[in-house]
Amino acid sequence: MIRTLFYQPDRPLRTDLAPEEFQSVLQDSEVLLWVDFSEEPPEVCEPILRTFNFHPLSIDDALQETHSPKLDDWGEYLYIVINYMHLKGDTGNGWQTSVDELDIFLGANFVITHHDDPIAAIDETWAACNRDPRTVTEGADHLLYKIIDNVVAGYMPIVEQVDQAIDEIEDQIFDRPTPRTLERLFSLKRVLLSMRRILLPQREVLNKLARDDYRIIDQNDRIFFRDIYDHLIRLHDLNESLRDLVGGAMDTYLSVVNNRMNEIMKTLTLITTLFMPITFVTGFFGMNFFEPVAQLAGWTSRQAFLVTLGILALFPMGMYLWMRRRTWV
Repeated sequence: MIRTLFYQPDRPLRTDLAPEEFQSVLQDSEVLLWVDFSEEPPEVCEPILRTFNFHPLSIDDALQETHSPKLDDWGEYLYIVINYMHLKGDTGNGWQTSVDELDIFLGANFVITHHDDPIAAIDETWAACNRDPRTVTEGADHLLYKIIDNVVAGYMPIVEQVDQAIDEIEDQIFDRPTPRTLERLFSLKRVLLSMRRILLPQREVLNKLARDDYRIIDQNDRIFFRDIYDHLIRLHDLNESLRDLVGGAMDTYLSVVNNRMNEIMKTLTLITTLFMPITFVTGFFGMNFFEPVAQLAGWTSRQAFLVTLGILALFPMGMYLWMRRRTWV
């Protein structure tokens, strides 16, 4: 899908601009054109992008290659790569994420966006422009700020979901930990690591937009990019804190599992120890070389039977009290 948004002072917004009109309308420096390519094949996008006289390398980067966040200055325009993340939640195999790429061409009076999958931040900005045309009256660089700001704001719900999931897992660890708990922790760790790989280079891109001298970026708009840069720093700090929480939860899980295993071994050892003297006594009296004909008829008398029962009852109790006195139980 190819969407166009065309602003011209003192005229209503147009959304029906044809690609053949792009070059003619851009001759006026006071207009603003936003073209959004969504889920379009390269053979459709490339001829239109070439009409803007973009360098073939930047077009190839946008249509064919996948990059980390970066910024290229081509003089008359900037080529910017921004990554965004989709969190699919716990699907039964752990938390699943997908990282996609948003390519942006920024000129003096145009913004070109290209992405292979729908992006909520683009739709939100598009709806805001249609709802309030004043959004596009402050120039292309300010429109770029709106787009990137919505992209960065999309990370906060992910952070909140991960934080809530960590709280639930911590409660589960102390309640009844299972191997499934450890799998969820590892999946959350992968989510946070994937987010960290995006935030670090993306922060550098915003730092360049906020501080470097680009002809396309108005000096008065740099403060807005600095604000996004501050948000990314805060997101990175939150990411590091959540990674520490996940690491602490994993250590707690292993500690709880080891403690449970020690309690189980302690119980089994106690049971085994208590039954050892009983096993010895029953084994001794179960031997067949004591027979009444050998002047040992007393071994099978009622008194011997009662004494044996007393020994069987008192031995485990005595051993338990002895182990308790030594603080083994």
